[in-house]
Amino acid sequence: MSKQLVLMDHDGGVDDYLATMLLLTMDHIELLGVVATPADCYIKASVSATRKILDLMGFSHIPVAESTVRGINPFPRLYRRDSLIVDHLPILNQNEFINTSLVAETGQDFMVRVLREASAPVTLMVTGPLTTVAVALEKAPEIATKIQKIVWMGGALNVPGNVEKSLEAGQDGSAEWNVYWDAISAAQVWETEIEIIMCPLDLTNNVPVTSDLVRQMGRQRNYPISDLAGQCYALVIPQDYYFWDVLATAYLGHPEFYQLREWETEIITTGLSQGRTKLVDGGRKIQAMDQVDKTAFYAYVLRQFAR
Repeated sequence: MSKQLVLMDHDGGVDDYLATMLLLTMDHIELLGVVATPADCYIKASVSATRKILDLMGFSHIPVAESTVRGINPFPRLYRRDSLIVDHLPILNQNEFINTSLVAETGQDFMVRVLREASAPVTLMVTGPLTTVAVALEKAPEIATKIQKIVWMGGALNVPGNVEKSLEAGQDGSAEWNVYWDAISAAQVWETEIEIIMCPLDLTNNVPVTSDLVRQMGRQRNYPISDLAGQCYALVIPQDYYFWDVLATAYLGHPEFYQLREWETEIITTGLSQGRTKLVDGGRKIQAMDQVDKTAFYAYVLRQFAR
């Protein structure tokens, strides 16, 4: 059976690295490359950490590309600094040189080339803003026919957003960060006919990173991937942290864990609700992950990282 072709587009937060690691454990997936979008990170550190993770997991043949797109509303520095910490974790710095290649072209150009050259339609696994996707589509509209679907961690439908009013003055609290970083690009992707499967805050709010799970990860730290994952989760355990990107990515491994629901939506691009994914009659139809078997999901993550 042929493997499912996937192109990863992440934005360098802790959970982005963990989502990439989870994707690499899926035997039925052929990962064509990883694009790092400069949103929830410092991009050089994000690219470096990504390449080191691919080396550690034995996937040095998978290329990494650095997107040069820019958003409208920067992520807070407090969030972005985690990329620097992960890049300096001892387990990722055991070797003097990085073998995984960084392609010379920009991430958006790399995305265009990969989609054009793919032998079959490709799933875009996006765990950051949709800006790189939007720019690639603007550069080469014909690649839309090569995108099988976009699986995206982003948006909040029937719950408050996570753009805190205390951090972003003039906001009403309805926006989710991956939309808010560049709502205009998200709206451009909404204008396409590409199938979109969202993992919104409505679901992720119910799937926290718990101390119990992190300790279970620690008990299997003899496996290098569990060791790295445990270190990453320990970094964020003082926060209210959820399986945002990992939950979205696990859908590619076990879609039967999830129930989807169709919604009609639009992206708000201006005003107090900039970055909101709003439910509107007659809006753009998307599928959202609505429910998940949490027990099966937690067990799956632990099992996949035991290597």
